[in-house]
Amino acid sequence: MRDEQSGHSPALIELRRRLAEGLARMRLNKTDLAGRAGLGRTTVSQAFQTDGPIPSAQTVVALARALKLPVEELLALQRDAAGRGGGGSGERRGPGRLIGEWKPHDLEVHPAGHSKVVDDSDAPGTRALPGYVRRDHDRVLAEAVSDVAAGRSRIVVLVGSSSTGKTRACWEAVQPLAQKRWRLWHPFDPTRAEAALEDLHRVQPRTVVWLNEAQHYLGNRSAGERIAAAVHHLLVSPERGPVLVLGTLWPEYAHQYMTLPAPGGEDPHSRVRELLSGRTVTIPHSFDAPALAAAAALAEGGDRLLADALTRAHTDGRVTQDLAGAPELLTRYQHASPPAKALLEAAMDARRLGVGLHLPQAFLTDAAPDYLSQTEYDELTDDWAEAAFAELAEPVHGKQAPLRRTTPRPPRRPSTPSPAAASPAAGTTGPVYRLADYLEQHGRTTRTHLCPPSSFWYAAHAHLTHPDELNNLTLAAEARHRLQWARHLRHRAAEYGNTDALVRLAVSREEAGDQQVAEILAQEAAEHSNTRALVHLAERRERTGDRPGAETLARQAAEHGNTDALYRLAVSREEAGDRQSAETLYWQAVHHGDTEALVRLAEIREAAGDRQSAETMARQATEHGNTRALYRLGPF
Repeated sequence: MRDEQSGHSPALIELRRRLAEGLARMRLNKTDLAGRAGLGRTTVSQAFQTDGPIPSAQTVVALARALKLPVEELLALQRDAAGRGGGGSGERRGPGRLIGEWKPHDLEVHPAGHSKVVDDSDAPGTRALPGYVRRDHDRVLAEAVSDVAAGRSRIVVLVGSSSTGKTRACWEAVQPLAQKRWRLWHPFDPTRAEAALEDLHRVQPRTVVWLNEAQHYLGNRSAGERIAAAVHHLLVSPERGPVLVLGTLWPEYAHQYMTLPAPGGEDPHSRVRELLSGRTVTIPHSFDAPALAAAAALAEGGDRLLADALTRAHTDGRVTQDLAGAPELLTRYQHASPPAKALLEAAMDARRLGVGLHLPQAFLTDAAPDYLSQTEYDELTDDWAEAAFAELAEPVHGKQAPLRRTTPRPPRRPSTPSPAAASPAAGTTGPVYRLADYLEQHGRTTRTHLCPPSSFWYAAHAHLTHPDELNNLTLAAEARHRLQWARHLRHRAAEYGNTDALVRLAVSREEAGDQQVAEILAQEAAEHSNTRALVHLAERRERTGDRPGAETLARQAAEHGNTDALYRLAVSREEAGDRQSAETLYWQAVHHGDTEALVRLAEIREAAGDRQSAETMARQATEHGNTRALYRLGPF
């Protein structure tokens, strides 16, 4: 944007104004200033000249220090003027747009009340926000905003239950940055995780990175750890700052990411845990007495939305949930017709047991019947499903629906190969629905100890096609002793390419004596980078005395990058006194890149008195990054 009279950007005009004010306050002339700043007289003169060029960053830093002005603020104006901070043309801008160009509801701030402004105007279509009540977590956010305004990058992740005001708090926090012409980037297209991974490296200084519902970014199975690493790199790179990263999480996701793994177990969220450590702030689920008093004051001052909410939430303090429509959602669930309630409970069970956000209509329809009593089932009409879905699509207070039809975004770039790509068509056909967040969480809380009926498992087997979802339901069925359904679901998950299911099937076939099928399944899993079945089968063959079979499977695992089986077989042979066979297996592991096997061979040579060979092997291990031989064998 340019000043119509001067042709310069507002940022450049403001930069020169602040330099001029500093010069006057210090009672210097430009010659004196040039001497203090270590700049040439012409450079200083051009920096103040109305029609002069944009001063360089180095010039601005020198002038700001000489005039005792805030360096980062003046640098931000210089970047805006030069087109690097979102304020003018020039260099290619990073992702996002000016904060002032966003509407809060576009950033997933829950709408409240009717689609009308709070005051008495009749402006149509204006989605209202109630007055904002500041609480303890707002002070933490304000400190973060102050830090980034002073040039220090920060990240804050608000943790709280559904509809507790997390996103609204973030929106209110960034308003001071809007006045400083900061940008805001909300990655979501084609998916949140893909967008973040694609463009995090392009984020420019003075940008707010908006990771609302951060589980869609940090919890993504294939990209979450890489996104966490990219965010960390953004925060610790001074040349890319200042930036502010804001995120929100439900407590169960925060707990999942922050929990340390069991000793020896997998650690799928190590980078996420490091990123979140010390950077989360818990937001209370209800207003305390001071917050209720502040809300009441706003209501008395004319805020009709808050006044209406306080008529219901003044005792339990759940003001934000009321404003977001949560109580009405709960009422709609409790008072729903039997078929509609059956659909909701099937959706609740699907989400809490590991099915994704988008629930196929065919699955819900076939899952619902056994949630009904016999009398309710007998009263079903031919169009019961159509009527029930229509009932649940009606919006409640806050423009939410208990169960709404949704359209997943189509992929906008070539998909990468995955285990499911080589399986039968795994795409969901037909309409899909999404359960309201508040009802999903309500279901997780109230239905924890309930087991879905048979129609649920039947519908999952008949209609769900995502391999990970099918595997999640397999584990859920096993935990609830629905073993026949677990077996059928595991076969279906394997058909669609879930490697965990393939591994479990391979193990079960081996235990049943069907070695040929077990090896086929294990090989298929290994081709998709899961070699656990091959390792397991190799160890089992070794225990049963089938040494050649064990070695064959161990070599196959090594060819797919996992030398554990070769090393373990070698250890087993060594413990059994078969040194020659053990060394052969250790060498095979070494040839596949296992330096620990090389260290063990060095130890064997040392024990046999062959110091020279031991030293040679230890040096080779050290050259490949394994220094443990130095500690075990001592100095050479």
